[in-house]
Amino acid sequence: MPTSLIQPEFRVEIDYNKCHKCGRCVQQCGWGVYSFNERPYPDDSKCRACHRCVTYCPAHCITIKKNDLALRDNANWSPELRKNVWRQAESGGVMLTGMGNDKPYLKIFDHLVLDACQVTNPSIDPLREPMELRTYLGRKPDSVEVEANGEGGYRLKPGSGVENNVKLDTPLIFAPMSYGSVSLNVHKSLAMAAERLGILMNTGEGGLHADLYPYGNNVIVQVASGRFGVSPEYLNRGAAIEIKIGQGAKPGIGGHLPGEKINKEVSTTRMIPQGTDAISPAPHHDIYSIEDLRQLIYSLKEASGYKPVGVKIAAVHNVGAIASGVVRAGADYVYLDGFTGGTGAAPAIIRDHVGIPIEIAIAVVDQRLREEGIRNQASIIAAGSIRSSADMAKAIALGADVVAIGSATLMALGCHLCQGCHTGCCSWGLTTQKPELTRRLDPEWGAERLTNLVHAWSHELQEILGALGVNAVESLRGSRERLRAVGLDKQTCDILGVKPAGL
Repeated sequence: MPTSLIQPEFRVEIDYNKCHKCGRCVQQCGWGVYSFNERPYPDDSKCRACHRCVTYCPAHCITIKKNDLALRDNANWSPELRKNVWRQAESGGVMLTGMGNDKPYLKIFDHLVLDACQVTNPSIDPLREPMELRTYLGRKPDSVEVEANGEGGYRLKPGSGVENNVKLDTPLIFAPMSYGSVSLNVHKSLAMAAERLGILMNTGEGGLHADLYPYGNNVIVQVASGRFGVSPEYLNRGAAIEIKIGQGAKPGIGGHLPGEKINKEVSTTRMIPQGTDAISPAPHHDIYSIEDLRQLIYSLKEASGYKPVGVKIAAVHNVGAIASGVVRAGADYVYLDGFTGGTGAAPAIIRDHVGIPIEIAIAVVDQRLREEGIRNQASIIAAGSIRSSADMAKAIALGADVVAIGSATLMALGCHLCQGCHTGCCSWGLTTQKPELTRRLDPEWGAERLTNLVHAWSHELQEILGALGVNAVESLRGSRERLRAVGLDKQTCDILGVKPAGL
């Protein structure tokens, strides 16, 4: 009997007439695809199409092709579903995966377009006029008082209630990715870039490595159900604190970092034994009500000198009411993580079928908080596959204050979306703790690429604002009149609060 019915997903082809037989492909592959005997020989079954070998091959003689098996057509049983049945019949286990949902669901951002100014409301040239992208993360008072600044302008009076807000030079932060799920050099790249950009990176649930202490003013420290790495020093190192309740890629379940990724440094940072699986339970065992959440929020504020405390929740049904409770419990911001958000590891069945789109969650939460008159009491951070500056602008127009990007940052660092993060074999040195792989990422090189990415998106956001005839990102927030829907049904338009194109 065959050991497996599953054929390789990809075919690795080498043009041996061009091959230098240098063995570079053998060295670069983190998946053990190649063996070498006078020339490289690929094992197709191990290839994840990460393209590390293709990128570094000096002869450009490697081609990776999708292995399209001639399976009999069946509209009900796709090849992927058949392969999954075979995999589970062989393993008897839950199928794990990494990164975000890859199913062809409707992407609402792609069915929204932005309005533009013409004659009566002229556009603004962002190359010649100042465009304000600065925003502030945290609770705002119901009203403020101003006083003359002595230079012909005005400033907020001391004690106006915004002292604890965190300033962001552009309405974007780096999403939570824990040390352990990603390498230390990824965290260093994110921290260095955040400092240069005047924004924030987020530790995720993995604690804060001592090498990142100097970047504390640009770091959100996360408190998840596992309490990994949480100590008074940890809480006081960050600019803000985040309680993680849920994650968009796997709402309703906890986190799991395999023991193979818990080396000595991860163990020290997370304050857990080396080599053992790190399990974050699905619920916080001290939070079973809004009152419990309120106690934790104010305990963290008390312990940290009243730094802003946010709460991260997954986008799920009734998210408006959930967010309202979170804000009334005292959170300074609500982090909404949508259906297509990324992850280091999740059961594929959860990632692909549980949750709701981030676009819906933003609109519903913003509307609910406005109706209850508490919108000023918390900022909204939106995440879950923000892929471009256009997605960023549309998220802000739907009601977000800030967006968070995770998958895009990893792609800027080399990720090719091979979705094998959970294996720890990342050839690009991103989602691995193997020293021979992690050293492939130079933090300085990574920080420069991340800085370039955010600068580019910020310039594009300024172009969009100019086309809309506004000169500050604050003017775009929640301005759904500037959006129009193309190809969305009436009910979805009503929920989003967006008119169809042409009206």
